[in-house]
Amino acid sequence: MSQHFLLSAKARTLSVRKVMELTDDQAFQLFKEVRWGEGNEVACPDCATIGNHYFLRTRKQWRCKDCYHTFSVTSGTIFAFHKLPLRVYLSAIAIYSNAVKGISALQLGRDLGVQYKTAFVMAHKIRESLMEQRDDRQLSGEIHMDGAYVNGYIRPKNKKEDHIDRRLVENQRPDKRCVFVMRQREETEASETKGANKTLTFIIKSENQADVSKLATEFVKKGSVICADESNAYDVLHAKFDTRRVNHTLEYRSDAGITNNLAESYFSRFRRMQYGQTHKFGNLYLANYANEAAYREDTRRLPNGEIFMDITKKCAQTRTNHDWCGYWQGNKRLAERLVA
Repeated sequence: MSQHFLLSAKARTLSVRKVMELTDDQAFQLFKEVRWGEGNEVACPDCATIGNHYFLRTRKQWRCKDCYHTFSVTSGTIFAFHKLPLRVYLSAIAIYSNAVKGISALQLGRDLGVQYKTAFVMAHKIRESLMEQRDDRQLSGEIHMDGAYVNGYIRPKNKKEDHIDRRLVENQRPDKRCVFVMRQREETEASETKGANKTLTFIIKSENQADVSKLATEFVKKGSVICADESNAYDVLHAKFDTRRVNHTLEYRSDAGITNNLAESYFSRFRRMQYGQTHKFGNLYLANYANEAAYREDTRRLPNGEIFMDITKKCAQTRTNHDWCGYWQGNKRLAERLVA
C-alpha cells in the first residue's frame, strides 16, 4: 500500500520556523515578489501606474512617478496600516496554512506572542482574502449539494413538562442559518478516486426551493449532474438538471450508486472546525468561516508551501477592507453575507 500524500516529504515544503526567522528585508522582498513579481517594476495602488517608481530606501516606500503618491509594499492590500513587522503577518499565514481544521484566535495569539484582539483581526483578514478571491466560476460535471444548520441550538428547560417542540418554526431561534454547499467531483480515470476539487458555499436562512434553484441556475452549468438528498428543496432541480437523489432515512448510498458524500465530507471538516476550534460562528462572518472550510477541502492535497504562497498572494491582491480597519474601535460589518 502506497504512502498517503500528507505523510510524504512532498507535503512538507514549508517550515513555520523558517518563516519566523526571516529578516525584515527578506519578509519585505517575499511580499513584494508575491504581489508584483520579480524585478523593480511595481504598481501604484492610487493611480495603478506600473513602472520603476522612486524608491525611498530608508523608509522602504515608493513614490509614484505619475501622481507622486507615496506607498509601501502593503498599501492598498488587506494588511494596509499594519503596526507589527511584516514577518509576523507572514508567520500568521504560515500557521494558518498548517491548521487543517482551522485555528482559534486564542491559539494564533499564543503562537505569535500577540494579544487576542490582534490575532482575531489577523485571522479574519486572511478569511476575508479567501472570500474576496475565491473562484466563482460555474461548476460542471457531477455536483453534490446539501445544507447544514448552525446557530439553532437552544438549551432545553430543566423540567420535562416545560419542553416545547423545537421543530416548529415559531419555537426556533431567529438567527438560525443554513450553510449550503455545492461540490464539483474531480474528473479522473475509472481506477482513481480523488473526490471534489472545487467547493462553493453560501449562507441561506433555510434549505428552500427558491434559494436552491437560484444558486443552482447561477453557479452550475447546464448539462451537469446534481446529486442531493430527498429534501423537497431539491425537487425544482429536476426540471433544469439531471438530478439524482438518495434517501438518507433508508441508506447512505442508493442501489444505483447515488450519494452526496462530497457534500457530507465538507460538513465533516466544517463541524470539526466549529466544535474543535472556533466553537461559535457569528452570522456576520459565517460566510467567511464556511468558505474557509471549503478552501481547506479544495487544497487538502497541496503541499503546505504552495498553500502558504497562494494565501499570501490572495492577501496581496485583496484591497484594504473597511470592516477590518478599526474593528475593535467599533468599525464592524453592518450586514451578513446572506443569499436573498
